Amino acid sequence: MKFKNQPKWQGKSWCTLGDSISAAGGYQPLVGAALGFSAILNEGKSGCPLTAGGDRDYGATVHVGRQMEPVYDCVTIFAGTNDFRLDKPIGSKEERDIHTFYGAYVTLVEDILSKNPACRLNLWTPLQRDKDGFDIDSVNVKGHRLADYVEVIQAIGVEYALPVLNLYAESGFNRFTLGFLSSDRLHPNQEGFKRIAAMAIPFLERI
Repeated sequence: MKFKNQPKWQGKSWCTLGDSISAAGGYQPLVGAALGFSAILNEGKSGCPLTAGGDRDYGATVHVGRQMEPVYDCVTIFAGTNDFRLDKPIGSKEERDIHTFYGAYVTLVEDILSKNPACRLNLWTPLQRDKDGFDIDSVNVKGHRLADYVEVIQAIGVEYALPVLNLYAESGFNRFTLGFLSSDRLHPNQEGFKRIAAMAIPFLERI
């Protein structure tokens, strides 16, 4: 039972899946302190995409998420920027090919929900970026912009009735603010993590 004024996630557990932005552990303590999580597992893998395949397959989010214990009350998938940077094809849901972004994402979502239907799975879009020659206007080798990966995440959220935190569109990370909110125009600094947490706290509070 939740008592009045008790944090929404008091005594609950949270697992964060994703890339180096999650691996840095910058936003989780801020969110955890505000919402009362008693246990937080950080499964972010630096430099790795969500999609399987390639020399970073060891840390692909689709693999990491499917290997985790199905016991967490809340699970967040925060990935996509490395899929864009590493030229991962988007593919389609119908293919169910984990070597494509859509196929890997759907496979991961269905695996988590089938093993742990009680968990509150939530999806976060990648932030805008301007690093290594890849910004929001860039087109990768597969012909995709970063926004195309964002659209996939939004579509999956609608299909599976999962809440989506659209950091790409609403966080305020953009070409004018990346110098203030990040250390290298991609990875958030302290101010950037505060911004992410400020959005994540009310988002997780309401689901």
